[in-house]
Amino acid sequence: MGDDNFEHLERLVTELDARGMLARVVQTQNGRIFVRVINPNATSLSENVTCRPTNVSDMPDWWYCWSWGERMHTADDPAGAATKVARVLAAVGE
Repeated sequence: MGDDNFEHLERLVTELDARGMLARVVQTQNGRIFVRVINPNATSLSENVTCRPTNVSDMPDWWYCWSWGERMHTADDPAGAATKVARVLAAVGE
């Protein structure tokens, strides 16, 4: 699970960077891994995005999830996920 998770998160970082967000993969001491995203124009606007597998047969295998655990977007479309995150973290007037 770990390698797939990291690869999905790295692809998301690339897409977020292309949209002007500051993003990096973070791994905590207990092994939790996520993408920390910050809007450089409004640094108080930030989010931690995880990537999780699903065990439901009729759903895609991996999902990007918001920090509170809600599924955001399928991991096979990091560009779509990055667009959602950038939209949520956009400052007024951006």
